[in-house]
Amino acid sequence: MRTETPWGPWDPLPPDEAARLFAPLRVPWWIAGGYAVELAVGRAFREHGDIDVLLLRRDQLAAQHLLADWEWWAADPPGTLRRWLPGEVLPPYVHDIWCRPGPDEPWRVQLMLDDAEGGDWLLRRDHRIRLPVERLGRLSGDGVPYLRPEVQLLYKAGSPRPKDERDFAQALPVLTAGQRAWLTETLTLAEGAGHPWAARLRAHPAG
Repeated sequence: MRTETPWGPWDPLPPDEAARLFAPLRVPWWIAGGYAVELAVGRAFREHGDIDVLLLRRDQLAAQHLLADWEWWAADPPGTLRRWLPGEVLPPYVHDIWCRPGPDEPWRVQLMLDDAEGGDWLLRRDHRIRLPVERLGRLSGDGVPYLRPEVQLLYKAGSPRPKDERDFAQALPVLTAGQRAWLTETLTLAEGAGHPWAARLRAHPAG
C-alpha cells in the first residue's frame, strides 16, 4: 500500500521480494511487524504502510554492505530522519532505519535493530526478557524467515494501536499453548498483570 509521509512516499516491498533482497546476508534477519503476524497466521488480512526487517544491532553494518547502492536514513532522534553515514555505528537509542533505492524512489524497507547479548536476543524495553537467537524466528512454507508471533505481539503490546489489536485477534487462535504461556508471562513481566491481552490469552484455547 503506497502511503505519503513528510519524508516522501512509502511503497513497501512484498515479503517475498524483501526476502530475496536480504537472502545474501550471512547474519540473522527476520521479517517483522504486521507481515510477521500474517506469515504466522498463514494469510493476509490487512493493508501495510511499510515492511520491517529485523536485525541484531551488532549486525547493522552488514545491511549497509548489502544495500550499498541504496539510501539509508536513521530515526535519530525518533520522529526525525537523518542520513546514516557509511560505516557509522548507530547509537543505542536508534532502532529504525528507512531505506530506498534512490532519492527519487519511495521508501521500500524499514530496518529494525534489536539488542543481543552473547547468543541471546533481548527485549529492547526490558532486558530481563530474552530468548536464544536461534529461537527468535520461524521459516514460512516458502522459506521466508519471520519473527515468531508471540515475540512480535509482545512488542505490539506496549502501546497497541487499532492495527495491533487486529493483529493480536488474528494471531490468538493459531498460538500454541506454549506460545500463549510465554506471551502471558512476558506480558505480565514487561507491562504488568493487568494487561488486557493477558486475560484473553488465558481464556483462549490453544491453537
